[in-house]
Amino acid sequence: MAVIIPARLAVVEAKLYLREPVAVFFAVVLPLALLLVLGAAIPDFRKPAEDMGGYRPVDTHLPAMMIMLSVLTVAFSILPSVLVLYRERGVLRRMSTTPVRPISVLTVQLALNVATAVIATALMLVFGNLILDVPYPRMFLAFLGVFVLGSVTMFGIGLALAAVAPNSRVVQGAGAGVMFPLLFLGGMWLPRPLMPEVLVVISDYSPTGAFGQALTDVFTGRAPSLLHLAVLAVWAAAAIFAAARWFRWE
Repeated sequence: MAVIIPARLAVVEAKLYLREPVAVFFAVVLPLALLLVLGAAIPDFRKPAEDMGGYRPVDTHLPAMMIMLSVLTVAFSILPSVLVLYRERGVLRRMSTTPVRPISVLTVQLALNVATAVIATALMLVFGNLILDVPYPRMFLAFLGVFVLGSVTMFGIGLALAAVAPNSRVVQGAGAGVMFPLLFLGGMWLPRPLMPEVLVVISDYSPTGAFGQALTDVFTGRAPSLLHLAVLAVWAAAAIFAAARWFRWE
């Protein structure tokens, strides 16, 4: 059944969303600032690295990690917190008695958060190119495919968190508790080429390890590994199933 979203609901939710500048800062401004500051301030990021196939980290690893950071911030922090807060305050329950169904709120929130991740990514690509001379992804269509698949996976996990969290305080802590270990496995602080072999294997089968490496691959002009695409697809299917199975409107 199609979801009909009243224009007024979309406008109201967008205004409420934009009234939280902290959320926008951590999802959009911080990853962009880290890309530009680290890329400009650390000389080694602008030198070809043998463990990265001769590419500069600022051209490959750094933008891939900042894009992943933005997506995870939105998916694990902003989206689940809003949905659980709405459920906790009875907003979704009250809406179920009106012509505007709760699924409409979920749809609008998803659209707003996806738009935030897309805008953040676009800004990083454009300003990285203009300021740091970071080339655009060499396989742009593959980049779009990886970005969409990875985002679906992360948002699915975020919705699963919102489904099982009993209140907003728990979901905020759970989101951070899940996000930071996954960022580590994705190569945020220790690039995958520098990881011990056993950690690389664990990373390969984690959603962020697969996402981060697939993004890095397309930045370097290589096709993403079928293993990493399959890992993302499995995580996405499992997370979406869990979210649909356990999500409560009240």
